Amino acid sequence: MSELSPEARLSELRAMCPQIAIDGPSGSGKSTVARALAGLLHGDYVDTGATYRAMTWWMLQCGVDVDQPDDVAARVNEPIIELGVDPQSPAVWVDARDVSTDVRTAAVSAAVSKVAAVPAVRVRMVDLQRAYAENARNHGRAVVMEGRDIAEVVLPGADAKVWLTADLQARAARRAAQDEQLLGAQAAVADVAQGLQQRDTADSSRAATPVTIAADAVVVDATHLSVEQTVHAVLDAAAKQAGVADA
Repeated sequence: MSELSPEARLSELRAMCPQIAIDGPSGSGKSTVARALAGLLHGDYVDTGATYRAMTWWMLQCGVDVDQPDDVAARVNEPIIELGVDPQSPAVWVDARDVSTDVRTAAVSAAVSKVAAVPAVRVRMVDLQRAYAENARNHGRAVVMEGRDIAEVVLPGADAKVWLTADLQARAARRAAQDEQLLGAQAAVADVAQGLQQRDTADSSRAATPVTIAADAVVVDATHLSVEQTVHAVLDAAAKQAGVADA
């Protein structure tokens, strides 16, 4: 395969309108990297975690006991959840209310693993997420979707699959900084690390689609990489998997 310049490679990848799956643990930088990549590809950005957070926010608002899976399952079809897929201004709405900030609160973060573990929730959210990917393809746009089970469950036929990770301390520092920026709330990195570790355990042990690394995914460790370096590493991995020559 002939060698392409970075610009030509990116142009060819755009023309393919690829579906790119970026999975990884909380705080690994998935959102930042996926948004940047979607912007480079002139495509849609889908934050699947936001859909689970939106469902969790609604359950808490409605007084549903999230420790009771049957109670959650009984109401899973009630809220209308919508995403804004522009990577420059992603958003999430529940029943036409913008909850982009509300879904990032500590209360939602503490409860989202419980709600996301309910099979009925996962069925509905996967259907919603696939609909966004299908809409992008129907309109000739790439889609970059990030979450924890995209490569294996949501888009098993994705053109490129990346598992983005980093060590716990790096992830905790990034998440603490992100929360401060979004919510104006400061948290000790050690406390954030403990929460992330609990989330990792819950995600890997849940009965419904436990989090695992897809066999055909490329692992990118961003522990010692800048955001720009990470974006380039993920872009390189995606281009190679999609059959586009690298520079």
